[in-house]
Amino acid sequence: MTELSIIIAALASLSLAGWVYLLLFRRGFWLANQRLRRKIRELPDWPAVAVIVPARDEAAVVDRAIRSLLEQDYPGRLAVLLVDDYSTDGTAAAARRVARDSSRPEAFHVIPARALPPGWTGKLSAMATGFEALLRSSQESGVHARYILFTDADIVHGPHNLKRLVAKAETKKLDLVSLMVRLHCEHPIERLLIPAFVFFFQKLYPFPAANSRRSHVAAAAGGCMLVRRRALQRAGGLDRIASELIDDCALAALLKPHGPIWIGLATDTTRSIRPYHGLRDIWSMVARTAFSQLDYSPLMLLATVLGMSVLYLAPIAALVCGLVIVAPVLAALGLAGLLLMWIAYYPTWRLYRRVGWAFFALPAAAFLYTLMTVDSAWRHLRGRGGDWKNRTYARQRKSRRGRERSAEQTG
Repeated sequence: MTELSIIIAALASLSLAGWVYLLLFRRGFWLANQRLRRKIRELPDWPAVAVIVPARDEAAVVDRAIRSLLEQDYPGRLAVLLVDDYSTDGTAAAARRVARDSSRPEAFHVIPARALPPGWTGKLSAMATGFEALLRSSQESGVHARYILFTDADIVHGPHNLKRLVAKAETKKLDLVSLMVRLHCEHPIERLLIPAFVFFFQKLYPFPAANSRRSHVAAAAGGCMLVRRRALQRAGGLDRIASELIDDCALAALLKPHGPIWIGLATDTTRSIRPYHGLRDIWSMVARTAFSQLDYSPLMLLATVLGMSVLYLAPIAALVCGLVIVAPVLAALGLAGLLLMWIAYYPTWRLYRRVGWAFFALPAAAFLYTLMTVDSAWRHLRGRGGDWKNRTYARQRKSRRGRERSAEQTG
């Protein structure tokens, strides 16, 4: 073997060891088996729930999201609050029209967002506006929602989703129940990148670890987060995480020290209807927050690039090189790494019921996500980090505890 092939063999061996570790010692994240039970446990008394939907220029999708919330098969008291965050496309009007024709028109309210305070991100500020409005209304009416459902304006909820969430929270005494909803996955670029995104998220935040009180890993998915109101107040409220770009996981980390949380994968009936028409859409979504996840650390960025390259690209290099120079051991190393990779990926990929090339193209997806992460760092260096919907946020370094948590989750 040449010197180059020896280096490739060493990298392929590291990749193989990495996949063995991920399959056996990363809390079984790859099994994608954290789900809500289909059979709903009936409660003797269904608590009041308030839904808060932050929305900024979401007229194209908000009507279906609001309709799905107002048509929930939920026996308890329900209020739906849309926080209109300075939309210019008629988001509030579109939501009002569909609410008038729903079975619960009286449950719907539109709240104008406050001016963005210094140090806040837009979504968290809108969430806080809705939460504060809810607390004021509760003081006036004497009716206090036990749970708050924070959800996005592009999420369509299955008719029984709220019952399942509340039943889970009540029976398990949870302070947070979150679902990573089924993302839009129809276009070719979505088929390549969306299942991979869900897989990488689970790898970074193993759901079984997040759901264990013995682990410091905390995770949530911002599209669907049912929060116990008193737990949020006890933890200090949304002000504690005002500047976080990754608001969902920050909320989970805020709540977990005070009580148990749970995150799982949604069924087909609860899904995002926001399409990603091209690579640019997904690229912008990832580049907005990726460097923030690394705490803006160049060393963490370097480690991420090297780790992703070894895990996903070294097996291909070993297989191709082994076949070209007729080195069976080298080819076997590469093939073994690829097989373990595909075994780990299969349960998540199966959720999206996609067949063909996209399954085998996980290394290509990993390569693109690595480039997005590098671009995220470049954007932050140029002062364009966190750029989203005509807002750019200054970088905020995490606390020592936050950095330690990130290091453990990156693991």
